[in-house]
Amino acid sequence: MAHLYDDEKKIGYVASDEVNAPQHDGMSIDTISALVAEDHGHEIQLRTMSWQKAAWLLAGDQVCLAIMAQTWSLSVLGWVPGIITMVLAGILFWITSMTMWRFIMKYPQIKDICDFGYYAFGRSRLAYEFTGFMLLANNIMLIGFHVLTGAKVLNTLTDHSLCTVTFSVIVSIMGVIMSLPRTLKHVSFMSMFSASAMGLAILLFLVFSGIEAHPGLGYSGEWTASDPVRTYAFPLAGTDFVAAMGAVLNISFLWVPQILFPTFISEMEKPQDFPKALAVLAGISGFLFIVPPAIGFHYLGQYSTAPAFGSLGTDVYKKASFGFVIVPTLVIGVIYANVSAKFIYFRIMGNSRHAHSNTVIGWGVWAAVMAVIWVIAFIFAEVIPSMGDFLSLLGAAFDSFFGYIFFAVAYYFLYQGKFFAGIGRSIMTVIHIFVMIVGLFLLGPGLYAAVKAIMVDYSGSTRPAFTCKNLSI
Repeated sequence: MAHLYDDEKKIGYVASDEVNAPQHDGMSIDTISALVAEDHGHEIQLRTMSWQKAAWLLAGDQVCLAIMAQTWSLSVLGWVPGIITMVLAGILFWITSMTMWRFIMKYPQIKDICDFGYYAFGRSRLAYEFTGFMLLANNIMLIGFHVLTGAKVLNTLTDHSLCTVTFSVIVSIMGVIMSLPRTLKHVSFMSMFSASAMGLAILLFLVFSGIEAHPGLGYSGEWTASDPVRTYAFPLAGTDFVAAMGAVLNISFLWVPQILFPTFISEMEKPQDFPKALAVLAGISGFLFIVPPAIGFHYLGQYSTAPAFGSLGTDVYKKASFGFVIVPTLVIGVIYANVSAKFIYFRIMGNSRHAHSNTVIGWGVWAAVMAVIWVIAFIFAEVIPSMGDFLSLLGAAFDSFFGYIFFAVAYYFLYQGKFFAGIGRSIMTVIHIFVMIVGLFLLGPGLYAAVKAIMVDYSGSTRPAFTCKNLSI
């Protein structure tokens, strides 16, 4: 963790409420300017993103395949609990993201979620190391999920022309190559194409699901005239806690990208402009996370699958819509790989000249770290029988911290002694108490439900490791 301490020493940093510097909502503009000036003195400059590029990067991360799993969540929860959960998750996303930003502006030397945990928990080295473990476990498992998703896309498009493990190798190699750019500014350029491709995939799905006479199949079996498509306000009879909690975790997982935000903010030239990028993301997410899933549930009803492409009854429709998912699958994997690699890379390189210069050693270490990340992700993708189950486990174990608990704690340190200073602050204090309760609920009952779901799935047949089995949707 030397780079964090070195940064504090180098700029002579103290918390911004302790200095007489120009302030903007609790932040020291002088401190931010010093960090940017230091970065721009390096050969490889990281703090170069405008808020517009940051908005594209955010959209590239959030406009993802998980949107197409929300139709299934609605089919489990029904209209009323489902839409309420989606809207509530969106509101909490905005509030917690703004709390994160304000905390980072107080400690602008924060470079990643691990630094955030270090300061939020009283400059605790243990919190830093534990957060680092969660960061790597979460991100590498997610990259593995995208490797597996890429293999599914290629299986579907080619009618399983090659062994599935071969497709996974192809996706992993492409991921390593695309991950070589060191700055998120360059990755944000890829994100434009990623978000556009996913948007097109969603649009095609909605068109195809609307023009089809009926869906093809759902988890309960093929469509039959005796069981026509229907929607419902509340969960169907027989829906147990584990199923309902799985649907809730599926929604909350989509609305918890904050694990990446500190790294994104640290590479903005003007991090004080982050709320502009966040507002763009909130608008896009609010629409895409609710409207397409709702339309999908209307057409698919109880036959909804995750992702919803699998419910389409015509193979051509599946291929035409699902095929575009290969772009966001790769790009989102690259984003998570970049954030993970930077955490490892700067632990290895520290503040040496290789860390910020175009040297053979610098680029060699970067490429090696990236290759190791993708290889481990590939292994996870191949040996874990059900990545979906493990993502639910990650959502309960880690998103409870990265989406809720961390920011309730950060709020406490930001406004300690001023929790009820006015009506607005009092309302926000109550909301953050609720945020902590939500986080603890996901960590407790949510984790229990995720483990139970894994036990149920593993009691039946599971996908063998390094399989050639056809994984087409």
